[in-house]
Amino acid sequence: MYLTRHATSDGPRWAVDGKFLPAAFSLHLLLALPRSAIAGVLANMASEEPGVGDLTPPLEPDHEVWASGVTYLRSREARQAESVVGDVYARVYHAERPELFFKAVGWRVVGEGAGIRVRGDSSWNVPEPELVLVINRMGEIVGYCAGNDVSSRSIEGENPLYLPQAKVYTGACALGPGLALVEGASPGDVPIRLEIRRQGETVFRAQTQTSQMKRRLEDLVAYLYRELDFPHGVFLMTGTGIVPAEDFTLQAGDRILVSVGELTLQNDVYS
Repeated sequence: MYLTRHATSDGPRWAVDGKFLPAAFSLHLLLALPRSAIAGVLANMASEEPGVGDLTPPLEPDHEVWASGVTYLRSREARQAESVVGDVYARVYHAERPELFFKAVGWRVVGEGAGIRVRGDSSWNVPEPELVLVINRMGEIVGYCAGNDVSSRSIEGENPLYLPQAKVYTGACALGPGLALVEGASPGDVPIRLEIRRQGETVFRAQTQTSQMKRRLEDLVAYLYRELDFPHGVFLMTGTGIVPAEDFTLQAGDRILVSVGELTLQNDVYS
């Protein structure tokens, strides 16, 4: 099943597999259910009315988006290279406890076709294509979407304590285009692809698989839920295994395509 959120004249409205759900439907309510009940509930609620209207970010304004860092070897290598204290990232990569940090609240997230930004006080900026987990109140993985954890490598590299400024700012979090629901405990081995276009030409392209991740998805979720409650569910970005070379930085006008499984999220960079 595939959930999308659309802009309509009466406000945002959810659809499942291309059919509108009742106007009163809330993702909050869905993520309060156990994973085993979700498919049946959605099947009973779907209408015959086609889901139309521009796509909006596939979450609600007060949802939280969290993120995981240094979950792939490529990420560890890149962050070691950029930082004046690179051993910090090697230690995190090998530690039992993962790096987890708050990325965005729902109203700050942008969706399919919307603009993302680079910081004006940063000289080195990159997209980070990521599998984003959708997790219910009980800590069960119920689905996923594509995500772009836009980041300032120059700011984080100057000092790891600057991570919030490197990661959390207007236009730095994109999710979409919709939510692919899963029936099992995990999405499995999912391909992740990144393409960057500049003036109509592809200037960067790469691919990885979630099987290259050092940590299990379930372990990331378990650590996130250790001392936190999410009564309306939560979104968790799971880290990136694709990092452009050190001589690359995003520019205004670049088009970023992040593909996770069959989902592709497209955003343009604006200054």
